[in-house]
Amino acid sequence: MPKEKEAKSRIRIRLRAYDHKVIDASAKQIIDTAIRYGSDILGPTPLPTEIKKYTVNRSTFVHNKSKEGYEIRIHKRIIDILNPGAKVLDALRNLTLPTGVNIEIKM
Repeated sequence: MPKEKEAKSRIRIRLRAYDHKVIDASAKQIIDTAIRYGSDILGPTPLPTEIKKYTVNRSTFVHNKSKEGYEIRIHKRIIDILNPGAKVLDALRNLTLPTGVNIEIKM
């Protein structure tokens, strides 16, 4: 007799932020909340940092070889919560994260 596989539910949380310290603190806060209610956790898994580079002329007309370079780094993390209960969902909805952290929750 083959064993029937249980239908496991999962919540995938994607975090994005410009500051790596803020995103790590937010991930720790989410993990502590999920552990408090007895859920299993995979992560936080760091994804590749997205780097956007911009080059701007310093002068408007004469010195066009003189340029200024800027970059924006977007740090990303993924957290999977396995077999979440109703209490975990309510706790995640009521969680207040610092400003600058973008969170996407998929079920």
